[in-house]
Amino acid sequence: MKGLLKKGAALLMAAALTMGFAACQTDEPAPPAAPQAPAETVTLRVWASQDDQDITKSLVDAFIAANPDKQYDIQLGVVGEPDAAARYLEDPTAAADVFAFPNDQLYTLTNAGALYEVTLNKDAIIAANVAGAIESASVGDALYAYPMTADNGYFLYYDKSVISEEQVQTLDGILEACNAAGKQFLMDISNGWYVASFFLGAGGSLELTEDGAQLCDFNNETGVKVGEAIFALCGDEAYLDGDDAVLQGGMGDTIAAGVSGTWNAASMEEKLGENYAATKLPTFTLDGEQVQMSSFGGYKLIGVNSQTKFPLDAMALAEWLTNEESQLTRYEVRQLGPSNINAASSDAVLANLPLAALSLQSQFASSQTNVLGGYWTPAEAFGQAMVNQDTSQTIPEFLDMMVEQITLQ
Repeated sequence: MKGLLKKGAALLMAAALTMGFAACQTDEPAPPAAPQAPAETVTLRVWASQDDQDITKSLVDAFIAANPDKQYDIQLGVVGEPDAAARYLEDPTAAADVFAFPNDQLYTLTNAGALYEVTLNKDAIIAANVAGAIESASVGDALYAYPMTADNGYFLYYDKSVISEEQVQTLDGILEACNAAGKQFLMDISNGWYVASFFLGAGGSLELTEDGAQLCDFNNETGVKVGEAIFALCGDEAYLDGDDAVLQGGMGDTIAAGVSGTWNAASMEEKLGENYAATKLPTFTLDGEQVQMSSFGGYKLIGVNSQTKFPLDAMALAEWLTNEESQLTRYEVRQLGPSNINAASSDAVLANLPLAALSLQSQFASSQTNVLGGYWTPAEAFGQAMVNQDTSQTIPEFLDMMVEQITLQ
């Protein structure tokens, strides 16, 4: 009996000790959790022109605020668009992750392997921007940059006291109005940038082969008819060949309409006053049909450095810097014309006469990206022959000579 009592007491004592130990464990604080690794800091550098520093900083700050789940360190550097390719090629490893450049540098950069192909939201970016801007940012089917502006092109300024809204739609109507009023229509046909408008509008092609050689078909059957139309225009009494200085000097006086760009907007408005007007280029008569004149469109783009350590973040930032809201900001602050379709169609942009005209013309613009340096001098020579009403050769012969020189390997 005594043994059983001792044994029971021992069991009770053990149970009590166990419960006490458990109670002590519960009352003690839990050991500290293992420290979590800090979020990786995404470091990006952005190049922008001196004029765009304030705008770019505000857009970058908004991008950081819109992505609170990320730890961003984004630094700005001053490199203007015209210098972007040269600065990149100096030292690709030291170049910015995201940078702006003009579309005529696209092939220089892609040939150097400088640009990361756009793969994030590609279809949405293509849908959001005018076709010419997307063309200017592409090589084949590959998109290599984000369109940012679309304001380096040309359109028509005119005196609405001389030329009606109906007449201004066609080149025939413009010449008719100018002849009736003893005024002139100016277009610098001796400049390859402008003379291409007729050929491109009629379906002519300036392209590059896969190995980078220039192709041009301006001397085909349709091109010959285009050449004849240009020759006829230059022989009209109302036609005037001349550059911006001639346009600025004569608009509102001897000139009632002229082809130029946004850089002449202030001068044209001052000259024409309440008769100031602008619109897309007119149609011209080709083989009895009206054909819309095309134009070269110049665009500024934003690219992502192929050597960036953070390609997805760099692409997201580049898309942010060029989206609809950002392009509207650039218009509001610097009057830069948008490539984004919705931004270009906004009330604010459409209220700006030259940008509204440029937006209308952008539907018919061709990228200058596919034009090599060998195009300009032969095209200028052809245009000058048309202006001079040179009959020393036939139109087909002039065109064959021009195309041969343009495509010379």
